Amino acid sequence: QVQLVESGGGLVQAGGSLRLSCARSGRYFNRYAMAWFRQAPGKEREFVAAISSDGGRTSYADSVKGRFTISRDNAKNTVYLQMNSLEPEDTAVYYCNAGGTYYSSSYYPSPDYWGQGTQVTVSS
Repeated sequence: QVQLVESGGGLVQAGGSLRLSCARSGRYFNRYAMAWFRQAPGKEREFVAAISSDGGRTSYADSVKGRFTISRDNAKNTVYLQMNSLEPEDTAVYYCNAGGTYYSSSYYPSPDYWGQGTQVTVSS
């Protein structure tokens, strides 16, 4: 059974950095595209970044381009989100998703494989 566990969230001042991790249990990690989403209070969950199964292709929401970097280590079954130059608007619960459909620059999440989320709070 696939499980996703996010970590690395916390409280940081504006302009600071955090690195989120999402560890995936189960087999065939290197066959799945992965993505990060976030949900701020009172808002819908939104796409942040996606990465192909081999790490060769990535996509980002316009709001995080140039500040966030998604990467993966298939040997460790882990995907990362490096977040730099954080802004208060980045405050949200961040979720990873596995096994969605990643076509062109669009990622359509799998409804079955979500982590529990990790809170990121950016103070001004």
